[in-house]
Amino acid sequence: MVIVSICVGSSCHLKGAPEIIERLEKEVADNHLEDEVILTGSFCTGKCNRVGVTITVDDETFTGVTVENFREFWNSKILSRVDNV
Repeated sequence: MVIVSICVGSSCHLKGAPEIIERLEKEVADNHLEDEVILTGSFCTGKCNRVGVTITVDDETFTGVTVENFREFWNSKILSRVDNV
């Protein structure tokens, strides 16, 4: 089970959290991973970045996730963990 927590604090919200959440929900559904990936929201994680959204995958925090780099993030930080579950 991979737990993905998306920051929805004001800074990340303004930097695209709603769009990133939509993309995550779509990828989970399209790949039929509802039983393997849990999406949650969190308020400020204290890792604000100048660009993008902060996301915690299991116990590892990543900053700067944007619509532009989403595919790489999904493949390398989430999908790779699902393959190892």
